Amino acid sequence: MAFLDGGQLVARALKQEGVECIFTLSGFHIAQIYNGCLDEGIRIIDTRHEQAAAHAADGWARITRKVGVAVVTAGPGVTDAVTGVANAYQADSPMLLIGGQGPLIQAEMWPLQEMDHVTLMQSITKWSRSVHEARRIPEYLSIAFRQALSGRMGPVFLEAPWDILTNSIDEENVLFPKKYRTEAQTLGDPVYIQKAIQTLEKAKRPVLIAGGSVWWGHAEKKMVEFIDRSQIPVYLNGMGRGCVPTDHLCFFQYTRKHALAAADVILVIGTPLDFRLGYGKGFNPEATVIRVEVDAAQIGHNRDIDIGIVGSTGAVLEQLTQGISACDTKEWLAELRTEEKQARARMEPAMHANSSPVHPYRFAYEIDQFIDEETVLIGDGGNIVGNASKVIRVNRPGQWLDPGRFGCLGVGMPFALAAQVARPRSKVLVIYGDGSFGFNGMEFDTAIRHKLPIVAIVGNDAAWTQIREPQISVFGEDRAPATTLLPTRYDKIVEAMGGHGEYVERPEEIRPALERAFGSGKPACVNVMIDSKENRGSYGGVGL
Repeated sequence: MAFLDGGQLVARALKQEGVECIFTLSGFHIAQIYNGCLDEGIRIIDTRHEQAAAHAADGWARITRKVGVAVVTAGPGVTDAVTGVANAYQADSPMLLIGGQGPLIQAEMWPLQEMDHVTLMQSITKWSRSVHEARRIPEYLSIAFRQALSGRMGPVFLEAPWDILTNSIDEENVLFPKKYRTEAQTLGDPVYIQKAIQTLEKAKRPVLIAGGSVWWGHAEKKMVEFIDRSQIPVYLNGMGRGCVPTDHLCFFQYTRKHALAAADVILVIGTPLDFRLGYGKGFNPEATVIRVEVDAAQIGHNRDIDIGIVGSTGAVLEQLTQGISACDTKEWLAELRTEEKQARARMEPAMHANSSPVHPYRFAYEIDQFIDEETVLIGDGGNIVGNASKVIRVNRPGQWLDPGRFGCLGVGMPFALAAQVARPRSKVLVIYGDGSFGFNGMEFDTAIRHKLPIVAIVGNDAAWTQIREPQISVFGEDRAPATTLLPTRYDKIVEAMGGHGEYVERPEEIRPALERAFGSGKPACVNVMIDSKENRGSYGGVGL
């Protein structure tokens, strides 16, 4: 007979689910969980802010396609994590936030940091609960994991009061659920699959738009098989980037607006018709629109849909591939390829510009020439991410992470912490705007303490340019307050923490600086001065 306290039960349930690490910031409300994690061999990565812990759990989910776990203390610990959870919710990212709470026996007596966490979290999670019996902790965690991973995935929250975590209970009285969720996929309705196939086969100008569900659904190979068979041009966004190699005959990047306006059939798979796709309003009004979603409630959102297919992305792609014949797209592909080359050619002079400060496209080009296919890229910023994503080629699924449709800055270092722990042999490179660096730049301290050799490259134009430019255009340059920064030496800040720093003013210095940064074996920051007048883009560009 063995007695386990609540913290040990939490850790054992996490271990059973295959959790390798948790992201956290210390607080005594959750100390029992730490103790249990040490017993179970679960790695503890302690951050400098709970927002970073939540972002890191989200990042873990995105890079591994498993549930990321953050553990935070009560009250301000939970409220600090709210932004990270909200970002995960918008991105359909399966993460679990465990929050401490004052003793249940002192409920509503105002113990330290007491508040109604469960209600607070309900609007930004799929499931939000408090566990009131130690013996039921494994049961509640099994529900949390099932909710996070079922259907349209997303974050969940579980509150664990202090006395529930410290109470000990006979292990024989605890049920550890084992077969509590399924990974079975849902096929699309065969009638609707056949309608989609017939419509696509008749099309002369079909277009495929695919997003994050291709990655979340482990469907990247099935996506390539489908376009190999159908010969339909494809555009990717969000976590879908990299699921089709950039050298594929059917992959396109710069001509999406033209293609959607001219297409006669548009197939949308696993990506919302949000601001990134103009809410579907830029689609050819005469086009037949086919939409594939695991969540039926998303079909018809923002735009009428002609054929709506409900099913798992991989399963539906397989059904479509098995039934479709090659579409007559030779002329259409040639037209788009010509437009694509012309669009790239218009960018080429800037990509090779020798000016100082550095042109943002040259900044991105130097990164593109430096990285390999094992490098994990994390975009954290506004215009800098939009501009970089137009130039940098992403050829592997799971190689590119960015804030997503919530447009949440500050994800850079937290995502990088998760990526480096999950892929210790990969280079991890954060592409920062100087504004976004300020949110969680202190997480370099976390990387240094945990010996995670992450490198960040900052495009420094001493401004919130994505906001400054529209303010100037509307109100005038003398009425654009709160949009300027200083040309801060972020490299020196990282050096002061114990990392490696590089300061760059010339474009030809970028790649050697990156070589030295990664060669240092330390967390490092390459601070590049870029041209603010050229660092312009539209809100919600390709990178977001």
